[in-house]
Amino acid sequence: MKKKKIGLLPKIVIAIALGIACGLFFPGWLVRIFLTINGLFSNFLGFIIPLLILGLVAPGIADLGKGAGKLLLITALLAYGFTLFSGFFTYFASDLSYPWLLKDAELQPLETAAVEPLAPYFTVMMPPLMDVMTSLVLAFTLGLGMSVINGATLKGAMEDFKDIINKVITGVIIPLLPLYIFGIFLNISNSGQVSGVLGVFVKIIVMIFFLTIVLLFIQFFIAGIVSKKNPFRLFRNMLPAYMTALGTQSSAATIPVTLEQSIKNGVNRELAAFVIPLCATIHLSGSTMKIVACAMAIMLMSGMPISFGVMAGFIFMLGIAMVAAPGVPGGAIMAALGLLQSMLGFDETAQGLMIALYIAMDSFGTACNVTGDGAIAVIMDRINKKSNHTGTREELEEVGVVE
Repeated sequence: MKKKKIGLLPKIVIAIALGIACGLFFPGWLVRIFLTINGLFSNFLGFIIPLLILGLVAPGIADLGKGAGKLLLITALLAYGFTLFSGFFTYFASDLSYPWLLKDAELQPLETAAVEPLAPYFTVMMPPLMDVMTSLVLAFTLGLGMSVINGATLKGAMEDFKDIINKVITGVIIPLLPLYIFGIFLNISNSGQVSGVLGVFVKIIVMIFFLTIVLLFIQFFIAGIVSKKNPFRLFRNMLPAYMTALGTQSSAATIPVTLEQSIKNGVNRELAAFVIPLCATIHLSGSTMKIVACAMAIMLMSGMPISFGVMAGFIFMLGIAMVAAPGVPGGAIMAALGLLQSMLGFDETAQGLMIALYIAMDSFGTACNVTGDGAIAVIMDRINKKSNHTGTREELEEVGVVE
């Protein structure tokens, strides 16, 4: 019989529980061993993040540039617009609710905790080859350049580089995440702050689930207005895709269901075959919502200033940095770590909490992403019909959907 694999979410939950429990009785010398491991892993993350952004974003932009037809451009802009709306909607909702929802929550720096802070036995510096903004600019330059020159040599090299980055994520980072999360919560428990953190976790998870439902109703209300169809019927038809995504936690695995349910909503089959797979890569409303809400909660707990200008820039960059990341397990939060560090000033503990919170709600974000893809497909179908042009099949041939 085949052994049943334990998913990443159960592993993270187990790691959190063990970290909390072990922090109550582990001797200091043993805690320091795990802090040393965490320090090495954190430094490796800092080294790999710029390369991760370059390896995921540049090929993703190059792929979007193929066949620069009107359908592709409008779909990409619409998906990015939905992603931005999700980010700002979450910002304002969190800004209004967090002051009373998290009024008693506080995450003091470990240096000021009641227990004497422990330090790793040693650290190994791993300076990144470039900073995050440099990697983003380079990824844009290479991605747009590859889409313009249509060259095979650099594109092939970047695809190989993307495969290497994917292997690093799936073969090194993801397997070590539970150990990293264990070390984070071991340190938090040892410092006596775990009760406040867990209380915040529960509140944020409930809030984000509620916000995803509200966001989906808004998206389908817009789709209903544009298409002149009943938004509730449109949303109801997409529920199988929502439930499938909750179970699989994968946008790619849900594509067949999302495609069929979009066709049931009256979307042209060939158009849906183009829009749905594309949006599975570039439409990130749910992922953006989770990251913005969790980031603001941790900033509030840590006493960090929350500025609309900084958060607005973060949201704009987030929608770009996560392009093509959903194809990799944990890719969205991995791609966001660089921005969290460079734009919001997140340290190792804050980044660890972000990873744990994000993965704990992974299915909610994925379900929101793929269900919203159905709303985009309905809007695109209406735009395509309203334009009354006969080039639909030709444009789809241009981007390789039909032959």
